[in-house]
Amino acid sequence: MDPKHQRAALNDGHSIPVLGLGTYAPDAVPKSEAGEATKIAIDVGYRHIDSSHAYQNEEEVGLAIRSKITDGTVKREDIFYTSKVPKSEAGEATKIAIDVGYRHIDSSHAYQNEEEVGLAIRSKIADGTVKREDVFYTSKLWCTFFRPELVRTGLEQSLKKLQLDYVDLYLMHFPVAMKPGKELYPKDEQGKIILDIVDICATWEAMEKCRDAGLAKSIGVSNFNRRQLEMILNKPGLKYKPVCNQVECHPYLNQSKLLDFCKSIDVVLVAYGALGSSRDPKWVDQSYPVLLEDPVICALAKKHKRSPALIALRYQLQRGVVVLAKSFIEKEIKENIQVFEFQLSSEDMKALDGLNKNLRYYPADIFIGYPNYPFSDEY
Repeated sequence: MDPKHQRAALNDGHSIPVLGLGTYAPDAVPKSEAGEATKIAIDVGYRHIDSSHAYQNEEEVGLAIRSKITDGTVKREDIFYTSKVPKSEAGEATKIAIDVGYRHIDSSHAYQNEEEVGLAIRSKIADGTVKREDVFYTSKLWCTFFRPELVRTGLEQSLKKLQLDYVDLYLMHFPVAMKPGKELYPKDEQGKIILDIVDICATWEAMEKCRDAGLAKSIGVSNFNRRQLEMILNKPGLKYKPVCNQVECHPYLNQSKLLDFCKSIDVVLVAYGALGSSRDPKWVDQSYPVLLEDPVICALAKKHKRSPALIALRYQLQRGVVVLAKSFIEKEIKENIQVFEFQLSSEDMKALDGLNKNLRYYPADIFIGYPNYPFSDEY
């Protein structure tokens, strides 16, 4: 097997490429870039694409994937698409990622770029770079679709934007339900988020039905803590376990206890923010330290003649974590796939473990104090 296409087994019999392309981008980045990045990623070997309804770029990402299936670069079954930049950047990044070998693409309704990412994927299918089965695409159920009767609608909206028949992995994006409607973040007159009262176990049952309908090959969760995972695992009549839990994870927040728990229940941990965040001022405190400028990481980068980003990515792979590398820059997308070309020593890994300070770049503070806010628990 090409080392670029290493996969981790999921508890439902499917598998997930261990390196994925994340397609979230700050509002200032054009959606088209998500599509271009998707194409580049597929071309260089990425086969895992992660997105979301909330990213608002699924059309661009989907087009990029389809273009790479059409052109013969990959088959649909080669691409693992997870659903959860300006939009154009998401598309361009997707194309680049596919071209250099990425086969795992991650996006979301919330990222508002699924059309661009989908267009990029389709273009890479069209030009023969990949077939649909070559690309693993992850998307995410946004929190305004948590009512059981809305779950399938949320997924079908993403699929329509992507112009794909199914996603490989569909995740509950965050364990907090919000008022249904067109607004991504519905707020009252005081500017507070308007929640919805929904049992996450009922949402999970609707997720199971999406899998049974063939709209999602695998289903999982994102940003869940141990207690919330156990709520689903202990649910009477559980049909399918979550195959993964996608969470913020990097050397400053190494999630060691959550990782150990997930391994004990045969749930794969997937890392977002693995490079320390995009430092989007909308979400990230600008006073927080820059992960990739950490002296320990920079010293290891010099030792291995690699970039600090590659050190952070390699750290996760050697811990058994599936990692998402978010970039819309062609040079970085191509560089990040070099993560399979070197190893960190046990001493290197111990040094990186020592950097943990439980620093969360994405605390989702708009939900602090609300029921089901996941980050109040230890893990």
